[in-house]
Amino acid sequence: MKTEHDIEMPRIERDANNPEKTLIYSEEGPDGEQFMWLNMGPSHPATHGTIRLKVKLSGESIADMDVDIGYLHRAFEKSCETHTWTQAQVFTDRLNYVSAMINNCGYMMAVEKLFDIEVTERCKVIRTLMCEVSRVADHATCVAAQAMELGAMTAFLYLMKLREWLWELVEDVCGARVTTNWAKIGGLWDDLPEGFDEKARHAFARSADVIDETDKLLTRNRIFYDRMKDVGVLSREDAISFAVTGPFLRGSGVAYDVRKDQPYLAYDRVDFDVPVGTTGDNYDRYLIRMEEMRQSLRIVHQCLDIMPEGPVDVDDKRVVYPRLDKVYTEMEALIQHFKLWMRGPGQGIRPPVGEAYSAVEGANGELGFYVISDGGDQPFRVRCRPPCMPPMAALRELLVGHMVADVIPTFGSINMIGGELDR
Repeated sequence: MKTEHDIEMPRIERDANNPEKTLIYSEEGPDGEQFMWLNMGPSHPATHGTIRLKVKLSGESIADMDVDIGYLHRAFEKSCETHTWTQAQVFTDRLNYVSAMINNCGYMMAVEKLFDIEVTERCKVIRTLMCEVSRVADHATCVAAQAMELGAMTAFLYLMKLREWLWELVEDVCGARVTTNWAKIGGLWDDLPEGFDEKARHAFARSADVIDETDKLLTRNRIFYDRMKDVGVLSREDAISFAVTGPFLRGSGVAYDVRKDQPYLAYDRVDFDVPVGTTGDNYDRYLIRMEEMRQSLRIVHQCLDIMPEGPVDVDDKRVVYPRLDKVYTEMEALIQHFKLWMRGPGQGIRPPVGEAYSAVEGANGELGFYVISDGGDQPFRVRCRPPCMPPMAALRELLVGHMVADVIPTFGSINMIGGELDR
């Protein structure tokens, strides 16, 4: 079914005597104006290999455009519905793979809500800590890519250095860097490693220095400023209408943040500010991400300061896998492990019949998981609210009337992640 914004590409006619010769690449408007059609993506290096932008150009100005997101087709939600509740977590890693730990926590919180489980205080603080580490890494990647696409290679290298330090912390905690498979239903697969506090504080201090260096390189750089300022403007009203969240919404002046408005984990025990913009342009969204990295570093230091003692798992044999050292040495732990992992009648993790929705503040905005249980060992339904979907829907409104050169920085300000956008 077509919508009012669907665009029909002009049919390209070819010479029968010379099939390789293209006769029509353009279109003439009713007033004689000549339009050229341009495909940006999916092969364009800045469109992530999945996005196709059908752009209608009048000279170098964008007269109209259509956004086609459908070149991935992983069926994330349906994959979750054909695997167990625990196995589905692996698929959440592949949503926003730059900040996978946030995805893990969002999904686990939805399943824990089905069980009416509240995780331990130490688990809450550790989850908060690592989610903010992931947020800084994600924002750094977004700003780095934007800068590189505008020619600022030095800023890209600085921010990749920062991300490397943070991903080393992620690797210390769970043994992986990107697809973390970190949280679990009712807790965490393991506690923080020995010596983590000192290494983390050192990495955070170095990261703060890199953010300041990037600020000096970009924020008042004339080329960067001119390419970003007053480009891709999204008004407060339109942002709300499109259901945009995250840095995109806050850049338009709306101070909505799930961590503040619907506190979860340990966010009600840490102090941080929610930055907002005034114009809603690409430059505001850049400033928002820069400031949010600083606020996340405030949060991680507080998490280390208030870190409580105690277990990282709840004492609930319905959901918590025993530690492997006990599985290998204790019969009761082996039986529990077997019953939770195996498939069959009465086996596996089986939430009560019901439904639950849980939302977290992902790096790009509200990341929500809606899950339904029929009492079985795998989800009856899983639905995900991907935060980068609404700004992609608004992309046409941001770009019509601008220049074709403005497509890449505006698209970059969305921080589109293909795995998350997959519908």
